[in-house]
Amino acid sequence: MLVFEIVIALLLGGAGLAAVSRRIGTPYPALVALAGAVLALVPGSPELVLDPELALTLFVAPVLLDAAFDASPRDLRANWRPVASLALGAVALTVIAVAGVIHWLVPAIPWAAAIALGAIVAPPDAAAATAVLKQLQPPHRLLVILEGESLFNDASALLIYRLAVGAMAAGGVLGWSAVPVMLVVTVGSLLLGVVLSRLSLRINSHVEDVSTAVITQFGSTFAVWILAERLHLSGILTTVVYAMTISRSASTLIPARIRIPSYAVWEVAVFVLNVLAFVLVGFQLKSIVARFDRETWLEYSAIAAAVTGAAILARIAWVMGAAAVNRWRQPPATSSVVTLSARAAVLVGWCGMRGIVTLAAALALPTGGSGGAAFPYRDLILFTSFAVVLGTLVVQGLTLRPLMTRLKLDDDGEVDHEVRVARVETLRAGLEATSETPGTELAVLVRKRYELQLRRARQRLEERSSMGPPAPGAGSPWGPPTADADMVRAAMSAGRKRLVDLRANGTIGDAAFQQVEQELDWSELDLQQILRAASPDEA
Repeated sequence: MLVFEIVIALLLGGAGLAAVSRRIGTPYPALVALAGAVLALVPGSPELVLDPELALTLFVAPVLLDAAFDASPRDLRANWRPVASLALGAVALTVIAVAGVIHWLVPAIPWAAAIALGAIVAPPDAAAATAVLKQLQPPHRLLVILEGESLFNDASALLIYRLAVGAMAAGGVLGWSAVPVMLVVTVGSLLLGVVLSRLSLRINSHVEDVSTAVITQFGSTFAVWILAERLHLSGILTTVVYAMTISRSASTLIPARIRIPSYAVWEVAVFVLNVLAFVLVGFQLKSIVARFDRETWLEYSAIAAAVTGAAILARIAWVMGAAAVNRWRQPPATSSVVTLSARAAVLVGWCGMRGIVTLAAALALPTGGSGGAAFPYRDLILFTSFAVVLGTLVVQGLTLRPLMTRLKLDDDGEVDHEVRVARVETLRAGLEATSETPGTELAVLVRKRYELQLRRARQRLEERSSMGPPAPGAGSPWGPPTADADMVRAAMSAGRKRLVDLRANGTIGDAAFQQVEQELDWSELDLQQILRAASPDEA
């Protein structure tokens, strides 16, 4: 019961820290990581050890699927070279650098265990970086590169991690014999992800209940991961392919009344899993720290600081070096998707905050339970992994906003322009469809609405195309968007107030109140979408 009470309290605390992080413009995992570190030092808090086999499945599978579902295959194809460079080259260099540093500082540690530590701390978590960057609106391409890297560096790093842990269990070392295994695992994971996505879409297209649909989504996510692992494939790569394939068809096969609430549930679930990961690490660190004497504490802290520095510098060295080579090879007068400017390379190199994947991989190391052998130097590896997460989130996460401001990498307006084009085209298609309907009152009303939205969407697109300043309401017979927004908000407020009065004076009961309130909620969302189409800045 005590553990449950502490977890609930920390979830509420995590929500508060997330609100604070948004106010000060820092990644919320940075503040949650600090809370996890404090938890490890709080006297009287319980010790809790998570089943290692559960750690990666519980924490990584849904978080990864949520990120992969939103990824853009078009943008990833356009930027595949820098994404592949980071997901393969930067990860490999980080594994080598970290393994070399830890083996130099602790000569007794087996090379397989040192490589496992390097693989654990190699993959950065782009969610922490993009949470800050999106507020500052950098060029869209940088966000694509960082988000794409986060999908595939997890796969490459955890594949090395699996091989290293397996080699440690077998008493061997990694060698060239691992290359064919990696190729088979990669191809098999790609095929399995595509096959399972087709099966999942077929099942989900027949689900009409929201709660059943959400449960099915989560259940299928864990099932995909578990099946891939049982087949000795990559759970991460399979999940990425599965999510990206599903996302291409979900908009047409899954109705909006299921999609809207499921998105909200997934957003909350990802937040809860991030908070719980830091909580569980805090619990495990408490038992580890309790065994430290002063000498061990100083030794482990020095090792953790050296590994953190090696992880940060290895990424910066790779990004800056690769960008410099590409700029040297590319003629200055031409533009290429391969090259990154010096300022962009500095930003990408500094976006190396580690997160939930590193924590989950460290927690997944064998504990020695069930008669098995504990992973060598597990306490040191877990302590060091958390130190890398904490150090990168605090040092890099808290300095990312001022660095971005100093580099002055402004939004290129690519996404904004595409949104305006999409609005015009979808509204035009909708208006054309209404012209085929008989002239009933409802049909006339719907057509008038589409005409209003289309006229304003065209106006916004023309303003963007001519690079002129947006002039709210200029040249439009429908009035200023601000006045429209005020009118709509006043109407919404009056309707809700009247509904509350009807319940208060006994005219209606709670059942009727809740049903009409839900209808008002949907109507409000619908009207807000109209206002956004009319003037995104004002709505």
